[in-house]
Amino acid sequence: MNRTKANYYVDLILTLLFIMVLITGLVMYLLIPGGVRHGRYQEYLGLTKASWTLTHNRSAILMTAMVGLHLALHKKWIVCATRNILTRNNNKKCELADQE
Repeated sequence: MNRTKANYYVDLILTLLFIMVLITGLVMYLLIPGGVRHGRYQEYLGLTKASWTLTHNRSAILMTAMVGLHLALHKKWIVCATRNILTRNNNKKCELADQE
């Protein structure tokens, strides 16, 4: 698999995980009351509070791992861009083009 396809799939999975974390977080914040006795066993939109929490937490952990992979895939670009921004000698610039 070439680098462009790998970046595409990592970014696609990262986007889907972000949407999942966003939706589950909003549902838990807006719809599920806190401090309710036996609240983790009550159902909200067909899932228990414990299921919403589990889905949210697992998605967030996977999203964090995918962000790490995303940063690893863009390591050259990050180093080069940082070097270009921080160096005062503008004659020696890194090449920012993504090479496969």
